[in-house]
Amino acid sequence: MANTPSAPVSATTLRVALVLLAPCSLLTLASVLDTLRQANEQEGRLLYQWQTFTHDGRPLRTSSGIELPADDAFSHAVQCDTLIVLADECRAFDGSPLFVSALSSAGRHCRRVVGMGPGVAWLAQAGLLDGYRASINWEIFSTFSEQFERVIPTQNVFELDRNRLTCAGALATVDAMLALIAQDCGADLAERVATHLVAGPLRTSTDRQRIPFVTGPGERHPKLADALHLMESNIEEPLTTDDIAQLVGVSRRQLERIFRQHLDAMPSRYYLALRLEKARAQLQRSSKSVLQIGLACGFTSAAHFSNVYRDHFGVTPREDRRNYQAGREV
Repeated sequence: MANTPSAPVSATTLRVALVLLAPCSLLTLASVLDTLRQANEQEGRLLYQWQTFTHDGRPLRTSSGIELPADDAFSHAVQCDTLIVLADECRAFDGSPLFVSALSSAGRHCRRVVGMGPGVAWLAQAGLLDGYRASINWEIFSTFSEQFERVIPTQNVFELDRNRLTCAGALATVDAMLALIAQDCGADLAERVATHLVAGPLRTSTDRQRIPFVTGPGERHPKLADALHLMESNIEEPLTTDDIAQLVGVSRRQLERIFRQHLDAMPSRYYLALRLEKARAQLQRSSKSVLQIGLACGFTSAAHFSNVYRDHFGVTPREDRRNYQAGREV
C-alpha cells in the first residue's frame, strides 16, 4: 500500500510508517491517507511518502471485513520520520511483547510518533508517551488512566504535545492529521487540504470529545449517562447542578465526583461548554442573530453571552462568525 510517487523523492520528503493492528478501522486509515495524499497534490510534490506495516507482514482484515495488503512486517529496523499506529482495539496477539519492544525501539529513533484511537494504548505500552499529554478515546479512558500512570490522559479530540500526536480516532483523525500537516508545512497548506476535503469547522486540541449519553453496561457510570441526557435536553433553560443531581438520584457531591472521574470536569463547567458548543454550531450554520442564539442556549443577555463566549473560545460570537465566514470564502 505504499504510495506511488508522482514526483521524485527529495530531501524534504517525509517518510511515514503506518502500522496497522487488527482490528483496524477503515475510516481512520482513509482519513490518514487522504489528508497526506491531498497535501502532496495541493503542493504538487511529494511531501509525504508512506509504507504500511503489520506485525507479521501479512494482510490485515479491517473491522469492516476488507482485507488490506501490507508492504512489510514491522520491526525495530523500520526507519521513518513519522510513525503512526492505528488500531480499533488494544487486543493482544501472538508476538505482542516482541512487537511492543520493536515499537519502543523504532519510536525512539523517529522524529514524531502518532497514535490513533486505541493505537494510543500501544504507544503507552511501549513507553513512548511517558510524561506526554495524550488524547484517550472516551471508551477506554478509565482503564487507560489506571494502567498508564506516567501518561497525562485527556479527553480532547486530539493532542499535539511536542513530537507526540495522539487522537481519539474516527472523524477526529482528520483534525489531527491537519494539525500534523500544519506543524510540518504551515497552516496555509492545512487550510487548503481541509477545504478540498470539505471538512467542517476545524477542531483544535482544546476541543473535547463528544461523550454519548447512552452507553453499554459497565462502560460508564449509568448516573453519568442520565446526567448528560438531561444536559443535552435542557439547553435553552439550563438546570442547576442540584437539579440534575436530584433528578438522577444522587447527591451533588456524588455527581461532582462522577464527572471528575469520567470527564475530568465539574458538572457546571461541562454543561457550560456543551451550551457554548451548541451556540458555536448555530453561529456557523445559521443566520440567527447573536442574541437569538444566546437566548436559545440559555444565556440571559447578548452581553452575558458574548463575555462567556470570549472567555471560552478567545473571541466574541460576532468575531467567531466573521472568522468562520471569511475562511469559507477563501
